Amino acid sequence: MVVRPMRRTSPVTIILALLLSVGFICFLFSPSQSVSPVSISASSQQRQEDAAEHPLSPPTKPFLKAQPVRQDGHRAPPPVVHYNLNNLTSTATSIANGEHILILTPLARFYQGFWDNLVQLSYPHELISLGFIAPKTKEGNAAVSALENAISETQSGPIDSRFASISILRQDFDPPILSQDEKERHKMSNQKARRESMGRARNSLVFTTLGPSTSWVLWLDADIVETPSTLIQDLTAHDQPVVVPNCYQRYYNTDTKKMDTRPYDYNSWRDSIVAQELAANMQPDEILLEGYHEMPTYRSLMAYMADLSQPNPKKIIPLDGVGGTALMVKAEVHRDGAMFPPFPFYHLVETEGFAKMVKRLGYEVFGLPDYFVYHYNE
Repeated sequence: MVVRPMRRTSPVTIILALLLSVGFICFLFSPSQSVSPVSISASSQQRQEDAAEHPLSPPTKPFLKAQPVRQDGHRAPPPVVHYNLNNLTSTATSIANGEHILILTPLARFYQGFWDNLVQLSYPHELISLGFIAPKTKEGNAAVSALENAISETQSGPIDSRFASISILRQDFDPPILSQDEKERHKMSNQKARRESMGRARNSLVFTTLGPSTSWVLWLDADIVETPSTLIQDLTAHDQPVVVPNCYQRYYNTDTKKMDTRPYDYNSWRDSIVAQELAANMQPDEILLEGYHEMPTYRSLMAYMADLSQPNPKKIIPLDGVGGTALMVKAEVHRDGAMFPPFPFYHLVETEGFAKMVKRLGYEVFGLPDYFVYHYNE
């Protein structure tokens, strides 16, 4: 058998083949696969400035889904990232300073009005992160499913409407009250267990989602369906550690035959001597409750301090207790340890206990009696 000479293979083809082989070998073994911390930092910084692209984006913006593989076949450890919280601001000019807002919501039911109101907030959405926590119940599952549908629609829409990041947590404990019926929720006999459970949920949510770039935390209940579009900048403009607006409810008044408003949240108050005396005679595990005729405290309720004839939305007053329907908190207050006591704290729990803890930490608490947000009317 005679071997044919390589007459059909030109020298140029051989050279090109050798170059491609060398290039492929260099690609496999070159250290260029590893990503430098500088490029990662730049990418993270860019991600902080842009709206989230995924409907269920991660809560922490400097996020690496996979680390590069080293030459030994092992994945490289993530780079060490330094955060200087001394450079973080929470000021009256929050938009001008590009301050990040974390809106947190315990979710038992989903109301489309809540989400629609959230989307219409005029604060730059690329500076807003959202966090939710829901119980592992039938209603909780339905709420999360409806929430995810709303998120998908918003986060795949115009980029200016997209939020920076969204996280959904599920409670790792069973709620003490399964029914979300308003009358059942507000029974006095259910309040201690219900509000202690709410305190646990709020603590899980804030300490899981609070990031190094968060300047403010807005607690917004899932049944708040109407607020001014300027809610965030209006509340941060007061530059206070904790500030809460007045929560009302729209309803049809059968006496006047037209729509009317009425107070809803009675947990924002100034303390009274009567309440203090009641607390002094309580057992350690007993709590004071506001808004129940069985336990008259004679506190001054912000719900009744509103001037409905000539409201002044900028009017601000000191408080001793707060509700959590719409509660703006400087992130540094939470970082200093302020949480929602899931246990009697000076005979107070959850948001009212939070106000007490805030004051024990040396901060002040304020309310806006003439600035209104509106609760869903069941």
